[in-house]
Amino acid sequence: MLKSFITCMFFLLGVTFSHAQNFQFVEATIDELQRAITSGEMTCRQIVSGYLDRISVYDQETKLNAITVINRSALNKADEIDAALAAGEPLGPLFCAPILVKDNYDTHDLPTTGGSIAMMNNYPPDDAFMVQKLREADAIVLAKTNMAEWAFSPRQTTSSSYGTTANAYDLTRVPAGSSGGTASGVAASFGVAGLGTDTGNSIRGPSSHLALFGIRSTIGLTSRDGVIPLAWDRDIAGPMTRTVTDGAKIFNVVAGYDPKDAMTELGGNKRKEDYTQFLNEGGLKGKKIGVVRDLVFTPDADPAITALFIQAIEDLKRGGATIIDPFEIDNFVAHQQAENFCPRFRYDMHEYLKSLGDNAPVKDVMEIYEAGAFSAYIKGGLEYFGSGPLDVHPNDQSPPCMEFPNHEGRNAFKSDVEAAMDKYDVDAIIYPSWTNPPAPLMTADEDYKGDNSQIIAPATGMPAATVPMGFSHGNLPAGLQILARDYQEDILFEIAYAYEQLTKHRKPPRRFPEIEKVTKFAKLK
Repeated sequence: MLKSFITCMFFLLGVTFSHAQNFQFVEATIDELQRAITSGEMTCRQIVSGYLDRISVYDQETKLNAITVINRSALNKADEIDAALAAGEPLGPLFCAPILVKDNYDTHDLPTTGGSIAMMNNYPPDDAFMVQKLREADAIVLAKTNMAEWAFSPRQTTSSSYGTTANAYDLTRVPAGSSGGTASGVAASFGVAGLGTDTGNSIRGPSSHLALFGIRSTIGLTSRDGVIPLAWDRDIAGPMTRTVTDGAKIFNVVAGYDPKDAMTELGGNKRKEDYTQFLNEGGLKGKKIGVVRDLVFTPDADPAITALFIQAIEDLKRGGATIIDPFEIDNFVAHQQAENFCPRFRYDMHEYLKSLGDNAPVKDVMEIYEAGAFSAYIKGGLEYFGSGPLDVHPNDQSPPCMEFPNHEGRNAFKSDVEAAMDKYDVDAIIYPSWTNPPAPLMTADEDYKGDNSQIIAPATGMPAATVPMGFSHGNLPAGLQILARDYQEDILFEIAYAYEQLTKHRKPPRRFPEIEKVTKFAKLK
C-alpha cells in the first residue's frame, strides 16, 4: 500500500521512473554495484540516483533523520565516472561507491558542523585526509550524517544542528552515539557504506546497534587530519559497513601514513598492503581466542545478549577456533577505574579551529558555551571537556596529562592486556560490544548500560572491531567485539570475515525495503 501511494504521488508530481528495475539497492555491496555498472545493467548516475531516492523517500518520512545534507554534486561526479568508463579510462578501486560521511569530517563542498548549531556555516578549506582518499579512489561523497553533538555522547545521536537520529531497526530506540547517523543510514541502505569516528565507542557501539561491521584501528595506523577532535590521542576515524569485505576495501584506501597527522608516524610501514587478502572463510581454523568474562557476565547484562554471545562462542568453535575461557587480565578492575582520560577537548578544538583559517566560526569552543549555543544534554560535557586551558598542550599543563603513547596509566593497562594475550597464547580476545540492547530514545541516559567498547581499546590504543552477532528481543541487533594486538588489523578482518560467513547474521531493517527507482534526482544537473 505504501509503495503504491509513493508511486502515485511521484506520478502526480511529474516524476518518471527508471527502466533499470533489477538492481537491488537494499544490502548492495561495492562489488555488486560495480558489476552492475561494468555489465551495462546500470550507470553510475542510476546508482547514485537510486540512493538519493531512498534518502528522499525514507529519511524524513520515517523520522529516522540519519542524513544532514545531500551532496548536490554527487550526480556530476557520477556522470564523470560514466564518461570515464565509456572512454576506457582507468578508475579507482571504489569507483561509484556512494559513501555517507559523519558530520565531523571536513568536506570542502559541504558544511561540517560537528553536531553544533554554532558551526552550521562551517565550510572547511579542504577535505579531511580520509575524505580526500575516498575521492581519489573515485568513491562519491553522497551525504553527511548526523552525530551526537561534539561526539560527546555514546548513548544517543542528538545534535543542536540537525536533531535526533533513531535506530533503523526500531524507530523508538537509539542508534547509540556518536556515529549514529552513519550507522542508521548505512543500515537502511542510504549509501553503500559510511565513515564514523571512535574516541571511546562511536564506531563500534553504533555499528553493534545497527548490525554493521565497524573497525577502530590501532592508534597510528590511520589519520585523523581534518576530523573535528574530541581527544586527539584517543580519536580514531574509519569505515562502518554492512559487510566485512566492504570494510576491508575502504580500509585499504583510508589507512596509512599522513604527514598532517604526527600520530601516524607510530604506524611507520606497519599497514598491510591489502587487507582483503585476509578475507578467508577458513580463517577461524587454528585461531586461539580468549573470552573476557568480566565483560560478559556483568550484573546488568541482558540474558538475551549473553545467550547470543554463548552461541557465538559455539560458532567460533565450529569454525575451527580454540576458545580460551576464562581469559584474565591482571589488574583489570583497577585499570577500568583509573583516571586515564585527558580532558583536552578545548586545546584540540583550538588547534582544529586554527586549521579553518579566518573563516573559523569561533576561535575558542568555549565561546559556544558562553553563548548557550548547544543542546541542554551536553552542558555537563562542555564543562568537563572544555575545562582545560586553551593553548597549552596537555603534556605541559600542571599537572601534566601525558599524551599517548607516553601516558603511564594507559601504558600499564596495555602492558597487562598484552601480557595476558602472551600468557594464554591467543590471537585475539572477544566480548559483546554491548551487553544490553539499544535503549529507548526517551530514556537514552537512564537506560545506558552495557557499553563494553569504552573499556580496553581506547585506553590501550589497540585495534578492535565489531561484527553482527545476531538479534535480541526480536529485531534488536547485537555485536561481537574482537580485539587484537597493535597493527594486527589483518587478524581482526580474518576472524570477523570467517565468523560473518559462517553465521550470516546480518539482515536489513524491515522499515526500509526496496523502492521503485524514481529518477527525481537523476534529472538534476
